Amino acid sequence: MRENGRVTSATRQPGTPSAAVRPRLIATDLDGTLLRDDKSVSPRTVAALAAAEEAGIEVFFVTGRPARWMNVVSDHVHGHGLAICGNGAAVVDLHGGPGAHRFVKVRELARENALDAVGLLREAAPGTVFAVEQTYGFHQEPNYPKLHLEIPDNLLPAEQLLAPDGPDADQPVLKILAYHPDLDPDAFLTLARLAIGDRANVTRSSPSALLELSGPDVSKASTLALCCAERGISHEEVVAFGDMPNDVEMLTWAGHSYAMGNAHPDVIAAASGRTVANNEDGVAIVIEQLLAEGS
Repeated sequence: MRENGRVTSATRQPGTPSAAVRPRLIATDLDGTLLRDDKSVSPRTVAALAAAEEAGIEVFFVTGRPARWMNVVSDHVHGHGLAICGNGAAVVDLHGGPGAHRFVKVRELARENALDAVGLLREAAPGTVFAVEQTYGFHQEPNYPKLHLEIPDNLLPAEQLLAPDGPDADQPVLKILAYHPDLDPDAFLTLARLAIGDRANVTRSSPSALLELSGPDVSKASTLALCCAERGISHEEVVAFGDMPNDVEMLTWAGHSYAMGNAHPDVIAAASGRTVANNEDGVAIVIEQLLAEGS
């Protein structure tokens, strides 16, 4: 079902595991979940992912990262080579390896919605600065801080970046990033959701006051649900892992879900189980247990 534009589970309340069903798909967040803090994928985790797919369980990386930041894991996707990027805004085929990713599904944020959301958030939280993620481009406002490793393609006000004749106007807008230098991150998220309403889906994955705005019905959960429906996989057959508010809908939707030991309190409340922290291979430990139970 949908509640306020967000996918929720109609069959399970958070904290109540569904009946034992053999998993067919593992959906895992990356930063703070599958990846260690140094952004590496441990040998134990690589082995667990390979063992899962050897057992016939698909593995989906489901991340807020843009496609161009997927090189860190593209060598560790065995078989299908698919990732859900940009909090559900794109499904990307990683088969080509680093630098050769291919978009297979794009769920864009309409420019009209993006402009409305920017204006509403500027009014509600003066001092907010913005960046724009597109399929291949990255643009930001002049005052947007250096939060990312890459150099922006353009430095312009968001209204110019999102104009019909703005830079890379032929490319879909996947996500808007909104940063506030002073507000508490959770308070900023609440304020933004109230201000923007149904113009965009608003979430966050950063420990700072950095929000991520996607299309109104776009989230990790909704895109994962579409991909599962295409494969004939029900939510009861999905095991999901996450650590931040942008994972909450996915963890609520999945039949079994695990909050990391380092997870945000909202994530712990949403998940049906809990594992140890990302630096302790929490995802790998659960996968190993699942495979042992199924053998």
